[in-house]
Amino acid sequence: MENKIASRAPAISVSVVSHGQVHLVENLLHDIARHCPALSLELILTLNLDETWPISEHSFPFPINVIRNAIPQGFAANHNQAFGRANGLFFCVINPDIRFDENPFPALLDCLQDSSVGVAAPLVLNEHGLMEDSARRFPTPLKILCKAFGGCKGSDYAVQDEIIYPDWVGGMFMLFPCERFKYVGGFDERFFLYYEDVDICARLRLQSYEVVLCPDARVVHQAHRSSHHDFNYFKWHLVSMMRFFCSAVFLKVFFLGIKKKFLG
Repeated sequence: MENKIASRAPAISVSVVSHGQVHLVENLLHDIARHCPALSLELILTLNLDETWPISEHSFPFPINVIRNAIPQGFAANHNQAFGRANGLFFCVINPDIRFDENPFPALLDCLQDSSVGVAAPLVLNEHGLMEDSARRFPTPLKILCKAFGGCKGSDYAVQDEIIYPDWVGGMFMLFPCERFKYVGGFDERFFLYYEDVDICARLRLQSYEVVLCPDARVVHQAHRSSHHDFNYFKWHLVSMMRFFCSAVFLKVFFLGIKKKFLG
């Protein structure tokens, strides 16, 4: 893995971006320290807004590299920036509002032993223990319209005990082998917020890599659904959706899906 391999390199570089959410980040770091004590990792924390980070870098059993942005950046740019400082063999993107009740990494790393897998994600539960719809088929304009008018309800995949190979997984928690993240060029920074996860999974699929959801790995998502009640988030969501549907990536995966459906 080129210069990523080193005798003292951490196994996993974890990238977390805070938007004035240091209290959530602190909870997440305590969860990692509590449930993953034997895991070799480093944390790259990006403070996307001007906020105080009150915690000493020696408060946790893993190194913390803090990046302070002079100008706020989008999801893709922030995590790509963190990847540029990552030393691990694996690169993990985690939202600040994720919590652990157990260590999700062993099961995810097992899934990534398969060289055909480009990204692995855990089963995501909400605060009430119910499964979130974090593994989906690629969106289409028709499907978006169907959902907007109250149709197309339910999950795209039936989650049981077996590994699932969805079209894409949610960006709240994604674990990549570093060389595969680098191979596809990381996240597309033309997306400021939303659809970065759809896009990178599509590009991985177009390079013949699998996207997997590992039900043995579980995390809790304390989601706030900002796009439901904030116009700026709604606007970013809409712009990102249109950008994806107008992209060559969408057209390629759309016609690839049609080809597989009719030709097997």
